[in-house]
Amino acid sequence: MLQSRRDFLKKTAVLLGGSALLSGAPLAGVLAEGEPERPAHPFPYAELDLDRVEQLAYEGYFENGCCYGVAKGLLTELCDKVGFPYTMIPPEMFANGKEGYTAGTLCGALGGAAGVIGLCCAPDDARAITKELFAWYTSTPLPIYQPEGDAPVQTISNTVNCVDSVSEFMTEASVERADPIRKRRCGGVSGDVARKTAELLNIHYGFMAAPAVAEAETELAANEYIGEANGFDGPIKVKVTMDGDKIAKIDVLSHGDTPGICDKAFSTIPQAIIDAQSTKVDVASGATFSSQGIMAAVEDALSKVGK
Repeated sequence: MLQSRRDFLKKTAVLLGGSALLSGAPLAGVLAEGEPERPAHPFPYAELDLDRVEQLAYEGYFENGCCYGVAKGLLTELCDKVGFPYTMIPPEMFANGKEGYTAGTLCGALGGAAGVIGLCCAPDDARAITKELFAWYTSTPLPIYQPEGDAPVQTISNTVNCVDSVSEFMTEASVERADPIRKRRCGGVSGDVARKTAELLNIHYGFMAAPAVAEAETELAANEYIGEANGFDGPIKVKVTMDGDKIAKIDVLSHGDTPGICDKAFSTIPQAIIDAQSTKVDVASGATFSSQGIMAAVEDALSKVGK
């Protein structure tokens, strides 16, 4: 016979209560009659220690992957600073995000971060913060945090997909997936994502001021050219490297389009232009405006060749 919800919750509370008694810890959030308290959303928030979150996420990566590592880093701090209801969220629930949810899709570190953001922010705020985090991920040379020795290279992933991010690094660093350098890199990225998430949340809740944004000057070689054009949700900036009269390389330096939606354009259009030696290529399915923005930005860069 199926249990009623109330009977199930009562039995769960008894089990949890027994565990708490055995450990000597109080069982926060469980009412006297055994009905678990339902916390209001969003959950309470307290200022997080960026250094501690970063370190815990790095260590957590080596325990159960990047998604788990980021979630553990953030949740451990929230459990210590806030307590219930974060004490009821097991980091192990994020272990399924290891290696991009086992399919090379969304970077697990971002998945863990998005889950915690969703716990402590209202839906609209959570979406805005997640978008900002994803934009940072696709425009920042990573890894930054490397406590066991500097990575041989830092790479920028133009997409939020695990397979793209890891493959770019392995190619540039000339390492295999099983190489300890690659593992330290992904551990570092876990620390980087956890730290950035804590920073964005601290800023959102008024514990930190947003850093001033100063656009760095891009140093150009004689055969490199900068181009800019509008994408779907803001300007797209590219650097085009020429080899004589041929397009040799296209780097997307920055963009404001939504990661996850526009990823296909940024992962395919630059190479398509190089292969065709023309900006007149097919747009990426589902990312028309981003595709057209990349083409227009490359055309802008090419207009400066020879000037």
